[in-house]
Amino acid sequence: QVQLVESGGGTVQAGDSLRLSCAASGGTFSRYHMGWFRQAPGKEREFVATASWSGGNTDYADSVKGRFTISRDNAKNTVYLQMNSVKAEDTAVYYCAATDRYSDYATPRRRLQYDYWGQGTQVTVSS
Repeated sequence: QVQLVESGGGTVQAGDSLRLSCAASGGTFSRYHMGWFRQAPGKEREFVATASWSGGNTDYADSVKGRFTISRDNAKNTVYLQMNSVKAEDTAVYYCAATDRYSDYATPRRRLQYDYWGQGTQVTVSS
């Protein structure tokens, strides 16, 4: 079983950059797909990005494509979300998630496809 701890959230201005980190412990990190989701007040938790075991396959929500980049360092058991050109609508609690149910070719995008979750980190973008 893997434990996930997010960090790096904060308050930034529109147009700024921010990097979130998610440190994993337990399990074999290199065999987990890692995903980022977010939940804004009053809204459902939504998919943001996912990276396969090797990091070679990634996928993004249309709303962040071209602005956010997911990456992972399997030697450090850490996955990152680089957020550039942030917008007010990016304000949310960001959650890291993990699953070991899929092959390295898959790019799971649904909440139910992930088994392990972090506690979340708040990102607030002021306009």
